[in-house]
Amino acid sequence: MKPDTNCIFCRIAAGEIPSNKVYEDEQVVAFKDLNPQAPVHVLVVPKAHFATLAEMDAEGAELVKHALTVIPQIAASLGLASGYRLIVNQGADAGQTVMHLHIHLLGGKPLGEKIV
Repeated sequence: MKPDTNCIFCRIAAGEIPSNKVYEDEQVVAFKDLNPQAPVHVLVVPKAHFATLAEMDAEGAELVKHALTVIPQIAASLGLASGYRLIVNQGADAGQTVMHLHIHLLGGKPLGEKIV
């Protein structure tokens, strides 16, 4: 899986487009969402490009596993000790607007049972 030069998230991960990064390693980058839906709203993005879970191969699954492993560290660094929500939108009908798999990390207030 290679980065897609037409993908905004691939370009952010490559450092071509500025973002407010809160975490980065060799496999993922996390940055503040430009349209936050909660006081803390960060996108955790694998650096390799695949649009949805349906396109994910074994390498992509390892990237998602890694993202889920580092999310607690990211959440703690953002002061989300009392809880947070993770959301993965899959396709246009689910509200996915950038066709690069990413995980929304939301928190900073009680979110309740309602979907954001």
